[in-house]
Amino acid sequence: MTNGKGPLHGIRVIDLGRHQAGPRCAQVLARLGAEVIKIERLGGEETRYHAPWVRKQSAYWVQYNSGKKSLSMDLRKEEAKAALRKLIGVSDVLVQNFRPGTIEEMGFGYDVLKALNPRIIMVNVSAYGQFGPYRDQIGYDPIGQTMSGIAMVTGEDGMPPIRAGVPIIDRTTALHSAIGTLAALHERSISGEGQSIDVCLADSGYSLTEIPITAYHGAGTEPKRGQSDSAPSGTYPCKDGWVLISAGDQHHWPRVCSALGKPEWQDDPRFTTRHERTKHAAAVNEAMRDLLAGMTMKDGIAHFTRHDVVAAPVNTIPQAAQDPHPWERRAMVEVPDFLAGTIAVSGDFWHFSRTPAVVGSTPKVGEHNEEVLGGLLGYSEEEIADAVCQRRDRELGPLRHASRLNGLNRPGDDCGQTTDRHPRECSRSPAGHLRRDGARTRVCPRYGPGSVLIHVPKAHQLGHRPQPLPAR
Repeated sequence: MTNGKGPLHGIRVIDLGRHQAGPRCAQVLARLGAEVIKIERLGGEETRYHAPWVRKQSAYWVQYNSGKKSLSMDLRKEEAKAALRKLIGVSDVLVQNFRPGTIEEMGFGYDVLKALNPRIIMVNVSAYGQFGPYRDQIGYDPIGQTMSGIAMVTGEDGMPPIRAGVPIIDRTTALHSAIGTLAALHERSISGEGQSIDVCLADSGYSLTEIPITAYHGAGTEPKRGQSDSAPSGTYPCKDGWVLISAGDQHHWPRVCSALGKPEWQDDPRFTTRHERTKHAAAVNEAMRDLLAGMTMKDGIAHFTRHDVVAAPVNTIPQAAQDPHPWERRAMVEVPDFLAGTIAVSGDFWHFSRTPAVVGSTPKVGEHNEEVLGGLLGYSEEEIADAVCQRRDRELGPLRHASRLNGLNRPGDDCGQTTDRHPRECSRSPAGHLRRDGARTRVCPRYGPGSVLIHVPKAHQLGHRPQPLPAR
């Protein structure tokens, strides 16, 4: 019997992450039942506006932030920093992935966090780590693939470097971060003390090339691209696509011989050992291609499966999305969404018997401002306004002249993001569309409490300083 609560129920996580690795770490903790409070800038984190789109919602954004609460405030303001300090005092974990040194400049380095809450666990995610030869350089997922050698062991000999088509480094780093967090939480239950964790993209890349790195470091052996250590192992063309066959272990060989209709190869000295099969891989692969060329993907997989040989489809994304596996296993789950209606997000990868994973929806910007600041921290309405909304008067400049802005940010109002990168009209916007040197500025009262969304080019992008709008 399940209890409906994940194994991390009762753990509170502050998510200061942006883009992928940091937010994905926090989302893994949310799936495991932790309460994750994502702190976003006013208007929302920039990845809310990243393609691809599903009925006005970013498919990118939801995969890293579904199941979290959203607290929207400007951490450049002292009122917002004070709120964060109070939140740290009642939280268990803080995840951040700013460039090393930035969080200290903001006034929230580990020494500060530890003074505020000795039990806090700080998860630092960066490109090259908090120490090391490249500490001060910025980077994204691809740096882990290129510097660790992944891009040069992928593909065939003579090809240019090849990156994976999905963010394998960000995802691996997120998992390393989440695993470290779980270990630190366990250790804290013994010692009573928190600690800091330092995880980086570059290290994750090396964790994936550790076998060839070890071989080269210890014996000078350099791997050859596109060459497996034993045949058959790889993808083979069929009538309507490709299939993967992998049968490199010695006990698989008799099964392969049976599937190929070549029982005599079991005793052929060219193939009796893994090492010999590697030297004569061309003959094995030719026989594989000849057999599979006359089969469909479905027939090829069924044929080798009957002989107990590993066989799987090489799916396109549409084929992968239509496969029943992720939906029956709940690796992908459809959840309600305030913009798309419903949307598919990553789901349950653990299947706990008593404490199931928690798969939630994506929050609106600032949707939980009042719950967190008022309910959790005990702020009054005036204090919430100070922490969240004062930016309107100080920083939005000409917007303060729009007299019809009264009544902005009503709790419970419902609207989606609106930017020039993903334009949508908001018929109920009280201020309409204001222009500043050709930039479209949109204000939406239904977007979420304490939030005003503006999409304006920076001065250096315009080539000159924006001029203020005339007073109304």
